[in-house]
Amino acid sequence: MVIWQADFYHHRQQQAAGQVLWELLICDRDRSFQYEAICPQSQVNSSWVTAQLQLAADGKLPDVIQVFRPQCLGLIAEAGRSLGINVEPTRRTFALKQWLQEKNYPTVVDKPPPTPLPENLWGEEWRFATLSAGKVMEAFAEQPIPILVIPEFLQPINLGLASTVSVPGVIIYGGRQSMRLARWLQQARPVELSYVAGAPDGLVLEASLVDRWILATFSDLEVAVAAKVYEQRKQESQGLHFLLVQPDDSGMTFSGFWLLLGEG
Repeated sequence: MVIWQADFYHHRQQQAAGQVLWELLICDRDRSFQYEAICPQSQVNSSWVTAQLQLAADGKLPDVIQVFRPQCLGLIAEAGRSLGINVEPTRRTFALKQWLQEKNYPTVVDKPPPTPLPENLWGEEWRFATLSAGKVMEAFAEQPIPILVIPEFLQPINLGLASTVSVPGVIIYGGRQSMRLARWLQQARPVELSYVAGAPDGLVLEASLVDRWILATFSDLEVAVAAKVYEQRKQESQGLHFLLVQPDDSGMTFSGFWLLLGEG
């Protein structure tokens, strides 16, 4: 499968007349392929992007184009549809962001304040948990879990984690809402689950490109201590952590499991 990463945005360059220029950058995941094109703001549209994708492809269109910047997702997605290319919104465009940073272009996008999880999705309870890196795949990869998200690049062995490293996570016992919550999370596309201190403290889920959701709030000091340990363990596991949704604590059935990793 051929995967490109693309960005189309106006940076600091301008024409002599003062018109803003947009720059299209395309690369593959190891940057063995790179393509650049400049467009005056007056000509920015999906047709221009479509034409550039065809020029970049030289007859060999990619299967997927990954986009991290919300401002250009619509244009690239429309161009992708016209060419039969799947456009995937994802924060994990590591090669492209490295290229942008080398050009001193911003890679940080504005994010809204976190929004509370809809009440009809609330689980019955939740808790912090840990799982040794060596048992992550053993515990979940072969389980008949309806929603199972374990990307290959996030598997502990591919991150170089020792099998004894503790991978922290959060388990939500959803009760009757378990599958509904799991399906909602899958549509939200989880990225990272973090402890945020405040009044009250909370667990905030980073999802999709810029979405932020409050999964839980708490004011108990013991829970806050456990939350700080959770964040410490995330550092020790190179940011790897998990989210597990199951109906109850019997350990017999699961609704959804996601391996997560922050943006770095």
